[in-house]
Amino acid sequence: MPVEFLTDEQAEAYGTFTEAPTRPALERFFFLDDDDRDLIALRRTDAHRLGMAVQICTVRYVGRFLGEDPLAVPWEPVEYLAGQLGIADASCVKRYAERRSTVYEHADEIQRRFKYRDFTDRKWGREFRSFLYGRAWTHAEGPVALFNHAVTWLRKNRVLLPGVSVLARQVSEARAAAERRLYEAVARATVRADAALAPALAELLVVPEGRRVSELERLRTPPVKSTGTAMVRAMERVEEISAFALGRVN
Repeated sequence: MPVEFLTDEQAEAYGTFTEAPTRPALERFFFLDDDDRDLIALRRTDAHRLGMAVQICTVRYVGRFLGEDPLAVPWEPVEYLAGQLGIADASCVKRYAERRSTVYEHADEIQRRFKYRDFTDRKWGREFRSFLYGRAWTHAEGPVALFNHAVTWLRKNRVLLPGVSVLARQVSEARAAAERRLYEAVARATVRADAALAPALAELLVVPEGRRVSELERLRTPPVKSTGTAMVRAMERVEEISAFALGRVN
């Protein structure tokens, strides 16, 4: 499903392995601690032990389970995990997904054991929206940057990533709400400064007859030449903008 502010490549890379993890990433996200090993040890075959290890570390690294294809991971982390588990033949993991129900059962166990939350969880949904709307209000950044911060927050707080279009829609809604709040704040401050100022500023949005751009676009476009004539026009532009006395707006 296309997402308005993400490229196709960015949308496809969401919640997946785009490249093999670096050595520091392997050591951070694919090292099996005692809790990991305790859960893995309950499996009877090497294929199931290694497959569960891959799922544990996948959700830790990308923020979600890979579902239909739990083995859609680079070979380097598979070998790294096999080495820790003393499994000589890492290729045995290819048998892991033969029984689909096993994959989903393991994912459920991992989610419960390590306290991963569903995106639809009401408490964490409120926490996430509070973060997202707060960030949109306090930071002047584009939608892609906000989307990436949202992914980071969800991974950090062990909230499983939703579909890319679901998260993108929430990011768009948060930015729209922040923009409305900003416009309303500026409008109120403008009216308090001078009741005639708001209509005068709104007039700048009108494209005069015979022109191709609005007055606002003309005023916000700086000169492109360094000639004397261009300097005079630049000074005239400054004088026009100064006439609005926008410094009165708090």
